[in-house]
Amino acid sequence: MKKIMLSFAALSLVLATTSCRETTKEKTEEAVEAVGEDIEDAAEKTGDAIEEGVEETGEAIEKGADKVEDAADEADEEMEEETHDDHEGHNH
Repeated sequence: MKKIMLSFAALSLVLATTSCRETTKEKTEEAVEAVGEDIEDAAEKTGDAIEEGVEETGEAIEKGADKVEDAADEADEEMEEETHDDHEGHNH
């Protein structure tokens, strides 16, 4: 009877230890998965923010280029008008 009780106690101890290890292992795996998902979400958000920033920068550059082009066209027109006016003024 004593051997049965000691065997039962040893078996209980082994099962309890194994059960605790499995629970800890499962919790650790869940935590690692959660961290992995958080990293993935953060990377996706960062990528989205970078993409949005690039798009906004591209749009700003395009608008700036349009303004420069418009200013250059206006300067050309003014130069042509002045040149035309100067030629007319010399003819009189």
